[in-house]
Amino acid sequence: MALPLHSPIPSREAPAPSSLAQLALLHDEARETALLSNLLGRTVYAAGGLAVAALATVLLARGAMPVAEPAVWLVLVLIGVGAMARSYARTIRQPFERGPLREFAYDLNAISVYAGFAWGAGAFLTLGPQTSPVTLMIFAAAVPAIMAATMRAREISLGFLAPVAGLGAFAAVLRPLPEGPLAAAFVLIACACVGGAIFWMNSRENGFSAPAALSRIFAA
Repeated sequence: MALPLHSPIPSREAPAPSSLAQLALLHDEARETALLSNLLGRTVYAAGGLAVAALATVLLARGAMPVAEPAVWLVLVLIGVGAMARSYARTIRQPFERGPLREFAYDLNAISVYAGFAWGAGAFLTLGPQTSPVTLMIFAAAVPAIMAATMRAREISLGFLAPVAGLGAFAAVLRPLPEGPLAAAFVLIACACVGGAIFWMNSRENGFSAPAALSRIFAA
């Protein structure tokens, strides 16, 4: 049978747009799963680092406060460490399943806020009444910086940083510590620098382990 004069020549059909969209969706899901799996693996190091930092702080500040107060603070921090470990242990059984990994990310976001409050409480419970502004600044900024570099997730890092900055600044003024306003300013400036570094690393194209994907998860 002859083709009509102006009939288009038959050709293979182009891929349906829905197929391309599905392929893109699968790619995004695989990337998100990989990122969350990496976050899961880094949690072990973050929890261990937080526990070591708390123990080191108690040892370095021994004698500055009655024994009960640093002990209470250490328990508060270790509760946060234990929550991280428990969440990790529950999720590692399904390390490549997107549902459990998303639930883990939500839990870790909440745990990081609690851990930040627990760490910040050390400015009241562990550091002595003669703590210098520089010492308080290091206490408030060093561990959040280490946590941010380890976790490499913007929301989680900021969730830990914010309560530490607030409690550290309040402790400088309310206790009060020597040169309280200056100490509070040191804390806020140092923590602002850490926060700025978090956002800067977040903005790099290949840096900070795709916080954009985590941002979409927490915004959902």
